[in-house]
Amino acid sequence: MQLKHKIVALGILPLVLAIAVICALVISLNRQLGDQQAQLIEDSILASKRAELKNYVEMAQSLIEPLYDDGHGDARAQQQVLEELRKLSFGVNGYFFVYDREGRSLMHARQSDLVGKDLWDMKDPHGLPVIQALLNTAQSGEGFQRYAWNKPSSGQVTDKLAYVVMLDRWGWMLGTGIYLEDVERATQQARDEVAMGIRKTMLAIAAVALVAVLLVFASGMTLNVSEHRLADKKLQRLTQRIVSLQEEERSRVSRELHDGISQVLVSIKFQFELASHVLENDQGRDKGLGILREATQRLGDAIGEVRSLSHDLRSSLLDTLGLPAAIGQLAAEFEQRSGLVVTYDDNEFACDLVDGAAVSLFRIVQEGLTNIERHARARNVSITLHGSEDGVRLTVVDDGIGFNVAKVERRHAGIGLRNIRERVEHFGGQFALTSTPGRSELDVLLPMQMPGTQR
Repeated sequence: MQLKHKIVALGILPLVLAIAVICALVISLNRQLGDQQAQLIEDSILASKRAELKNYVEMAQSLIEPLYDDGHGDARAQQQVLEELRKLSFGVNGYFFVYDREGRSLMHARQSDLVGKDLWDMKDPHGLPVIQALLNTAQSGEGFQRYAWNKPSSGQVTDKLAYVVMLDRWGWMLGTGIYLEDVERATQQARDEVAMGIRKTMLAIAAVALVAVLLVFASGMTLNVSEHRLADKKLQRLTQRIVSLQEEERSRVSRELHDGISQVLVSIKFQFELASHVLENDQGRDKGLGILREATQRLGDAIGEVRSLSHDLRSSLLDTLGLPAAIGQLAAEFEQRSGLVVTYDDNEFACDLVDGAAVSLFRIVQEGLTNIERHARARNVSITLHGSEDGVRLTVVDDGIGFNVAKVERRHAGIGLRNIRERVEHFGGQFALTSTPGRSELDVLLPMQMPGTQR
């Protein structure tokens, strides 16, 4: 995966993860809220139904009270009570029922086939012994019991809430009930509304997430394009700079060849032609030999120019005797050429720099001495090369007129100080340049690689 794709992924993945966590929390909280809302609705409806059932049973009790309290309790009065209760109803599925303590059905307004049967062991689809539970509830005084029973209007087994009381003198259980389909519908409707709310919330979050992801992706791509363009511009500037440096170096070598070696060789050619002409015309053997000797001397000067140019391009001592000797030779040649007093000191520390570091230090000294010769107006130059276990430090100090460091570095002219800084930074070193009238110092510290250390 490319770096720009990794950056976009690192921007999008945390956002997607955060949105997923938010969605999970929203779903969980909404479901809890839906369950609470459904429970509240169910409790509210059941509370109203309990009050309604209690009122129905109290109404039935008040209706049969004269017959129940007359003190006789004979079979005729009991039969009359059962007939009165059979006539009572509220709605299609609202009716009364009566059982004795043994679980035998005495009256059922909607299911007459149950009358006279022993239903003590009858259980609903949930395994609840219905008649036993109703009797226990009535005897305990709690009154309310929930169970499943066959609904007369639909013929299907449905949850039902009953309220029962005991007629203790007769040993009867009187009760009525309400089917709870409307409670189930209300709670299911609440849950459906919550589910619909969750779906709408998820769609809204998904829309927001999509917009956010697209924005992050677009921002990442814009940033990548911007960085790519910036990198291209930097690469173009670097390429142009390399080309300029190559052309500058070629121009310098060309000038050296044209102004130095070429003119010397042309002069030698003329001297040889003159010697040939003198010898051919018998103008004097001694004169011809003198011209030849002068030409030979000029040829030696040309050879020296070639060696000097070769040395500027690459010091042979750097490869044979090492960096300290190469800088020493460079200092001596500079002193002889410029007339400045050059002192050079090195501690001959046995070191092994990383590949290319020695060449960079040599070029840094070359550039420093060239700048001193051209601009410093100095009389004395000091070069120090000291190595240690941690690194090698190079300092070049002169007593010239000084210069404004910041201003010179901003100009970026030629190879210059910028190239010195880039060479040092390439090897992870440190570079410092200070200048005041009477003292300018170039200080370079490069990391050392001891012998035996893996490159």
